[in-house]
Amino acid sequence: MAGTFGGALEARRIQADGETMQTEAVGEIVDDDGVLVIERITVTYRLSIPDEQREEAERVHGFHARFCPVARSIEGGIEVRTELELV
Repeated sequence: MAGTFGGALEARRIQADGETMQTEAVGEIVDDDGVLVIERITVTYRLSIPDEQREEAERVHGFHARFCPVARSIEGGIEVRTELELV
């Protein structure tokens, strides 16, 4: 997901590399009749960009998951959430 988001940002000339973007993914696991199952994944992006690029970054964040192969592959069985922190 980070690759899709970063690529979409870069296509809009918003720097999204190791200096400006960090990504954290947290999975929530539940016990389903004795079987551990991933119920939800939350991906948090921390992006350090100029103020004038923030609105566009928020717009990209709003749609990027629809174009992500990973998110599209697991969306039927695992809830995927994304969060954007502009720092």
